[in-house]
Amino acid sequence: MLLWLAEFLTQYYKAFHVFSYLTLRAMLSILTALGIALWFGPWMIEHLRTLKFGQAVRTDGPQTHLVKSGTPTMGGALILVAIAVSTLLWANLKNPYIWIVLGVMVVFGAVGWVDDYRKVVEKNPRGLPAKWKYLWQSVGGILAAVCLFFLAKTPIETSLIFPFFKSLVIPLGVFYILLTYLVIVGSSNAVNLTDGLDGLAIMPTVMVAGALAIFAYLSGNIKFAEYLHIPYVSGCGELIVICGSIIGAGLGFLWFNAYPAQVFMGDVGALALGAVLGVIAVIVRQEIVLFIMGGVFVMETVSVMLQVGSFKLTGKRIFRMAPIHHHYELKGWPETKVVVRFWIISFMLVLLGLTTLKIR
Repeated sequence: MLLWLAEFLTQYYKAFHVFSYLTLRAMLSILTALGIALWFGPWMIEHLRTLKFGQAVRTDGPQTHLVKSGTPTMGGALILVAIAVSTLLWANLKNPYIWIVLGVMVVFGAVGWVDDYRKVVEKNPRGLPAKWKYLWQSVGGILAAVCLFFLAKTPIETSLIFPFFKSLVIPLGVFYILLTYLVIVGSSNAVNLTDGLDGLAIMPTVMVAGALAIFAYLSGNIKFAEYLHIPYVSGCGELIVICGSIIGAGLGFLWFNAYPAQVFMGDVGALALGAVLGVIAVIVRQEIVLFIMGGVFVMETVSVMLQVGSFKLTGKRIFRMAPIHHHYELKGWPETKVVVRFWIISFMLVLLGLTTLKIR
């Protein structure tokens, strides 16, 4: 929106041309989203507290969590608003990728909001029934996948790229739609499972978004893409603005979500953020790299799958509690230690993902 204004004003004053630079608009999107989150955070927390949108805490989990009962939840709505406003202000709104990512964020955020509302307001512990949750997640994932499939201009944009091997590329054809759907829905639920401790999910999300911003910028520049032997995807560089807004909004939310949390993200934020990371990774053709960088999300998801599978098959549990962050809490680790150590793991995995840019 402001880009259009800057382009108009450029004819009168050439200095406004600076706003055409992606890097500047990315930095401004970070600051804008951060400012929105910090400014409106206290008001939102108080409003949620007034509405009695308090978190219900499981009694079979770590006993240290019982003091969190009643802490305002659904705070992820603040993140989504900050991302949307910042993106609409600084992104090139003629770019179709911007609208696809925002559309995915809205759909998955709406699913999470309904789930949270049923749990918190209607006091329904099941929330949105799983079949309906996955149905609407599937609708959003498939719609995004179909749109991206028909937007693809070259075969490389619908091929599976393997990191560390510059020549290992598998054309997917129509199966690209299936892969995209799985990545978006899988990433959404993985982040949601990770969101169980104060600040645990948001910081890895910020770090992965930062790395995806680098991939988007390089993949959107034909010279950098050729030099690094990564897919060139015309127009994907604009996604650096959305990635920037995720970073700013995430850090702003962390200000209030750090231990002891004043507000929780809720499904409204976790499902949407996970889906957004997934769709951005698909656009820049780095699904496998997302799997690496989001290793903490993967670990949390696998721990739940193993726990459920083991209990159904043998009647025994592998972990004291799943997702795995609760396992370490029950082993005696303080919550802050679990969170910071998982952040460190995420940081190392993100760096490993970025090495794929040169090691090919």
